Amino acid sequence: MADSVLLIVAELVTNAVRVAGEREIRVRCVREVRGVLVAVWDPAEERPVTRPLMGPGDIGADARALDDGYDDGTGGWGLPLVQALASACGVTGAAPGKWVWARVSC
Repeated sequence: MADSVLLIVAELVTNAVRVAGEREIRVRCVREVRGVLVAVWDPAEERPVTRPLMGPGDIGADARALDDGYDDGTGGWGLPLVQALASACGVTGAAPGKWVWARVSC
């Protein structure tokens, strides 16, 4: 369970930092009776978007892959990972901003 919680925290914080830039983010981890609730707040109104999953045929060699700042468009695996590991997840508005949360059951 600890590995799942750590991965979820990493993914949600990464997304929050991406949209918040240098503004504040908040992280909460709450031990519940049968699991852990992870919640990350950021000040952006922008909601997270889950991209369609890619298949093996969608990925190939790319000579630019190691270039600084290069984005080949294959990112976006974080939220599907969170959805796979969590027993529930979602977004709750909090003016300003939002809480993105995931519950991991034991």
